[in-house]
Amino acid sequence: MRKTQRRRLSWNDPGTRSLVYQALVLGLVGLGVWYLVSNTLHNLSVRNISTGFDFLHREAGFAIGESIIDYTPADTYGRAIWVGILNTLRVSVLGIVLATLLGTVLGIARLSRNWLVSRVANAYIEVMRNVPLLLQLFFWYAIITEVMPGPRQALNPVTGVFISNRGLKLPSLQGDALDWVLAGLGMAIVLAVLIAHWAKKRQDATGRVFPLGRVVLGLLAACPAAAWLLSGAPLSLDMPELKGFNFVGGVTLTPEFAALLAGLVIYTSAFVAEVVRSGIQSVGAGQWEAAGSLGLSRPRMLRLVILPQALRVIVPPMTSQYLNLTKNSSLAVAIGYPDIVSVVNTTLNQTGQAIEGILIIMAAYLTVSLSISVFMNWYNRRIALVER
Repeated sequence: MRKTQRRRLSWNDPGTRSLVYQALVLGLVGLGVWYLVSNTLHNLSVRNISTGFDFLHREAGFAIGESIIDYTPADTYGRAIWVGILNTLRVSVLGIVLATLLGTVLGIARLSRNWLVSRVANAYIEVMRNVPLLLQLFFWYAIITEVMPGPRQALNPVTGVFISNRGLKLPSLQGDALDWVLAGLGMAIVLAVLIAHWAKKRQDATGRVFPLGRVVLGLLAACPAAAWLLSGAPLSLDMPELKGFNFVGGVTLTPEFAALLAGLVIYTSAFVAEVVRSGIQSVGAGQWEAAGSLGLSRPRMLRLVILPQALRVIVPPMTSQYLNLTKNSSLAVAIGYPDIVSVVNTTLNQTGQAIEGILIIMAAYLTVSLSISVFMNWYNRRIALVER
């Protein structure tokens, strides 16, 4: 039998030296962390400042302007912070979706053969990229609150839709069947993902294109309708109407939320457009010529041949733009939108738990950012070319 050669510990061995250096650096970092933590705790105890997260179970005592879940001032600080996290997630998710759609259109428009379309897209991108986001938020908030008319003179572009300085009022669904309808919508999305996966495998194997778009639209319409019929519960459309000095009924997009969403989408879409443009230009001209030789129209060339190849270049920098949008949502505090930063600021002003509050904000953004990174890295691996 072959004897296993033991590794001799010697300072002349680079591996041994690297292990020693790493252990020393790790020890110094641990010592520094221990010093900072112990020094902070000592100073807090000298000044009789309490530490810990017990304050999360105490009554908050302050109102929050808008919330996805039920909340009253009698609820705890923990629930208030949870409201702030959900508000941040809401504007971030909607912002990512809308910025991706708008940025993709702008990136394609900048490469358009139409001189006017190309120049307008270029002007939009250059202006929006070079105007600070905070200034844009102030601009959109002033437009909504100062320029828009009051509720009595609200703009009514479509029946049931009102635009005023109080925000945007839209019709909403109400009734016991609403949960069933939402469950049906979720089922439709799951089925659409599964069918898309099957359709891709089928196309790779046979070359036959499955009419995925029509099937998905049919599922999105049929599944919620079927769930509503199965529930047997009532479902009604709550239309907003003016009563007194304000609107009642429907759902409201507040000026703060609308201004923040508009600012994030318009600002980030300019960067997304450049990412999309660079990704399309990275595809060789031969691909356009090969697709054109098959008789494909330019839109079909772009959708079926160019964009799938460009995604391998687009996805990595797009991840950075999604992370930037999520972190830029913290500027919501400047226009009064109750995101996680705003709620935690109010909490630490009332409780004095500054360190704990900052840790909560850091943990919230770190968790969201890492989640986005994990998902985008997984998607990037799925679309990567496989070397043979």
